[in-house]
Amino acid sequence: MEGNLEPDVNVINEHESKDLELPMFELSTITSATNNFSPDNKLGEGGFGSVYKGILADGGEIAVKRLSMNSKQGLPEFKNEVMHIAKLQHRNLVRLLGYCLQGGERLLVYEFMPNKSLDSFIFDENKSMLLDWPRRMLIINGVARGLLYLHQDSRHRIVHRDLKAGNVLLDSEMNPKISDFGLARSFGGNEIEATTKHVVGT
Repeated sequence: MEGNLEPDVNVINEHESKDLELPMFELSTITSATNNFSPDNKLGEGGFGSVYKGILADGGEIAVKRLSMNSKQGLPEFKNEVMHIAKLQHRNLVRLLGYCLQGGERLLVYEFMPNKSLDSFIFDENKSMLLDWPRRMLIINGVARGLLYLHQDSRHRIVHRDLKAGNVLLDSEMNPKISDFGLARSFGGNEIEATTKHVVGT
């Protein structure tokens, strides 16, 4: 069902929406891409809600993070993730393509990562055999490059605070990309040096 196209001001206000320069998808586009959030398209589920695979009209593949409509706890995390990741561009960070705030839904649209998360390889006896030492080193180096960008090279220095194997996604060539910025914090100047000792995570 189509709803109001205006962003929910309790999540992202008008000024923030314009500043993001990030596409806002219509709900009809996402429901069509995911076959109305079919269980067959579900990639995973967490405390915030579920992630679905979608295919757009042009054939492009996407991953849609759907915030649980019954969860008020996830609203700050939703806004936090949009505001932090929208302006980040690095080959080792998952790319946010857009978002949707319509019909009561709160959705984040990401590039699709066909090999899912690193933990799906580490904790699977058969798939873990694909992680030879050269591949492991490439993944480690990629994650380190992504963290260096977040901590030092990006305009807004960011501490992820929830880095784990489940939040490292792998593309078709097994290149790692850091995901899930719901708990991230941004620091400016020397603030990161003085404050990170009190921040949980990486």
